[in-house]
Amino acid sequence: MNNNNKNNIIYYADTVVEGHSPIPNDDSSLDIEQWNARILNTTLQSLQSGQTLVIGNNNKYHLMGGIIVENLTNVTIDLAGELVFSKRIAQWPRQHDSNGRVLECLQFNRPTNVTFTSTGDNGAGAILDGNGATWWGIPFIGYIQRVENRPRLLRVMHGVNLILENWLFLNSPYWTTLFDNVNGLIIRNVGIQVKRTKRQHTHSAMDLTAFNTDGLDVSGRNVHIYDCNIWNQDDIIAVKDNSHGDGISENMVFERINGSGLGLTIGSIGGASSRVRNITFRDSYIQDSVKGIYLKFRHSGNASIKDVLFENIILDRPQQYAIWTGPAQQADTINPCHANPCSLCWPYLPGAVCEGEAQGNYRNLTFRDITILDPQGGGGVFMGSKENPMENVLLDGVRILSCDDKNNNIPYTNYSQTFPLLLPVSDRVEDSGYVILFQIVLLVIIAT
Repeated sequence: MNNNNKNNIIYYADTVVEGHSPIPNDDSSLDIEQWNARILNTTLQSLQSGQTLVIGNNNKYHLMGGIIVENLTNVTIDLAGELVFSKRIAQWPRQHDSNGRVLECLQFNRPTNVTFTSTGDNGAGAILDGNGATWWGIPFIGYIQRVENRPRLLRVMHGVNLILENWLFLNSPYWTTLFDNVNGLIIRNVGIQVKRTKRQHTHSAMDLTAFNTDGLDVSGRNVHIYDCNIWNQDDIIAVKDNSHGDGISENMVFERINGSGLGLTIGSIGGASSRVRNITFRDSYIQDSVKGIYLKFRHSGNASIKDVLFENIILDRPQQYAIWTGPAQQADTINPCHANPCSLCWPYLPGAVCEGEAQGNYRNLTFRDITILDPQGGGGVFMGSKENPMENVLLDGVRILSCDDKNNNIPYTNYSQTFPLLLPVSDRVEDSGYVILFQIVLLVIIAT
């Protein structure tokens, strides 16, 4: 590999691998996408301690996924443009096993003291575009075809002392990010945007068919995430059980989050002896979300969630229950009413099952100064089990107000003011034939 290197700054645009240089602003062929990816993978893997890689120079690079980088130490990755991942699903790299699981768009294993940042001046900082609509496919049909065999935009495993800042993630095919078994993580000034339609202030039935598009998912310890904007179709932020570590996720603070999705979430938790403890969410605003605050156990083996604080949070017009603490309401199969352990169809369809998880223990949960504005479903659900009842749950200053009670002291009523880190809703979203057909079908069903 050749690169003009000055003062330990390496420019992706100047890199040459086997006689090839990256080609910007061109998605005309699979060869270009594969070579752009190969050059980026090779360049990232070659970084030495103290070096900075600058990617983009305000250009857009189309590339294939499956980029895997091992053991980076003391480096900076400066994304000063856009990385747009391929729509060519058939050619997407996969694991060499019987499941044929697709590889992530970007994956970093065991990075230490790595900063992911942006100094670009393209108006939105760094952009990673996952072209999610290609993977979501025809509403519901696309999910049946692929279920959860879709790539995350960014996965980081076993990282130590990491910073992610000033990046914008667009339309991830699956979970947007997963920071798995990390120790020391700061995320700030990050935007995440996942939408299928141009409807601004809601999660329409069409938008919600972008299933499993979590925002920031994290497991491990010593995490601080703040000043982020997230509009997606699943968990806004999710604390996960540390299944690739010691089973413990602890010592995390999430603050000044403006979000809309499925809620500020802990879970689903359910690994054998998984422990989640000392978690704080505070000073945040959640607008038009499906749920607002969401704590959930899946079928578990003696797992616990304890010492949790939600404080000074506004839940503005949640569409279902503003606060849900209990079993995970999910399916994880092609049958949307399958209870795993609580059916998505509960309580709407007769026979739908929802029961508290017998092996999950909630302890020392505090909900303080929570304002719920105009909830469309209910104020909350707290569902334990006879075998393992909840312990020490405190609601202090939780209030529910109707729309008539709103006043000028409640901030953030304008989309551009509430989500300044995101693109305007009309950008990067096309009302495709799928969207129009889906809306027609819904109208026919409602009319009949």
